[in-house]
Amino acid sequence: MPKSRTTPTISAAPGSRLPKIFERVLVSPSTAGLFLDFDGTLSDFVDDPAAARPHDGAVDDLVALAPVLGRVAIMSGRPLAFLEAVFPTAIDLSGLYGLEIRVGGVRTDHDQAGAWREVVDDIASMARARGPEGMRVEPKGVSLTLHYREHPEIEAEVRTWAATLAARSGLNVRSARMSVELHPPIEADKGTAITQLADGLDVVVYAGDDVGDLPAFGALDGLQAAGGTGIRIAVRNAEPSEALVAAADVVAECPADVAALLRTLRRRLTRPG
Repeated sequence: MPKSRTTPTISAAPGSRLPKIFERVLVSPSTAGLFLDFDGTLSDFVDDPAAARPHDGAVDDLVALAPVLGRVAIMSGRPLAFLEAVFPTAIDLSGLYGLEIRVGGVRTDHDQAGAWREVVDDIASMARARGPEGMRVEPKGVSLTLHYREHPEIEAEVRTWAATLAARSGLNVRSARMSVELHPPIEADKGTAITQLADGLDVVVYAGDDVGDLPAFGALDGLQAAGGTGIRIAVRNAEPSEALVAAADVVAECPADVAALLRTLRRRLTRPG
């Protein structure tokens, strides 16, 4: 249901207060989970995706919160290989929209994912060789992203090319921020991943910035139907997903505001140090 214009906000501005809804986390942290998207939520967008990193101090705050909260996890469309180089094992990971998961330092791949790696490799090679000029191809092991951020004028060409590749390969097309993704036809997204990782939690906070985060928001509906609490944070950024903002319980303007939330939660839930 769309939220009103009085939706609470989180901010890095001096004197900003933690919205009252987070009291539910502070009251019982051991049964609360903190789940965050990466790009556009913990990290600013950068021209080179490989150079993206969380805001200063964010990883340290997450590590400090991990033993206090029921679970701290990153939920991303990035492959696990990238995420593992950024986040230590204290933080659980869901990569490729749940096709790759690391919990307690132990990696588990979806049992249907491996069969699609060769297909994705072949389609990536074809996209590089024959795709529209200016399209950036980002293979991710068992999925593929076709970017047009650097050349927004080729969006229609990229979408047409993605549809052609999907018809040829059996992969499914998903829209993303200034890009199109090709995924195996496996029932896995941020919603199914969060349902798996949030099992046993009474309160779940999820922060994201794009249409790919809507399934995670939707998964919190199930938690609430069972008597739990879901707290949905939408990060607006310069190119906001209006659907995500409309569905949010709390709004942040940018990743710096999310980093400020982590600092505040760490201060409220842990001893200095």
